[in-house]
Amino acid sequence: MTEYRRYFVPGGTFFFTVNLLDRNRRLLTTHIDLLRQAFSQTQSEHPFRVDAIVVLPDHLHTFWSLPPWEFDFSTRWRKIKARFSRGLPNTERISQSRQIKGERGIWQRRYWEHAIRDERDYRTHVDYIHFNPVKHRHCLRVGDWPFSSFNRFVQAGIYPADWAGGSGFEGRFGE
Repeated sequence: MTEYRRYFVPGGTFFFTVNLLDRNRRLLTTHIDLLRQAFSQTQSEHPFRVDAIVVLPDHLHTFWSLPPWEFDFSTRWRKIKARFSRGLPNTERISQSRQIKGERGIWQRRYWEHAIRDERDYRTHVDYIHFNPVKHRHCLRVGDWPFSSFNRFVQAGIYPADWAGGSGFEGRFGE
């Protein structure tokens, strides 16, 4: 069996990618209010700051900063996924292995996390998050995607409103 190793850093900042099991479903944007509620309820029980986020129909990328004494992001993800899943009707096909474990067929079991090492690493991944809707052809301009923290960054003066616009922009970011 594969052994997953997580890098736990108290008070750390982490980049996450979380995917739906069926990448053809559009559950995350169709049920964005339910996802926001799942995040909010989990944050009230287990504080963390969402530094940046983009929600696409079938996956999301986000940056979290944990409180200085805390390193348990796994519990937070488990609660967010469970709350979101419980709010959806039971219409998905569920494999026998998931049935045995009492799981829904909404999310991929795992997620990808990356502990941010320095300011350059942070900036590269934040750029990646914000460019992602353009990369996946959900919009032509970064600022047009409604399920992103990009406009918050524009209002804070971190990005210009036309960031990543214009011809020739290739979006060379780490994932």
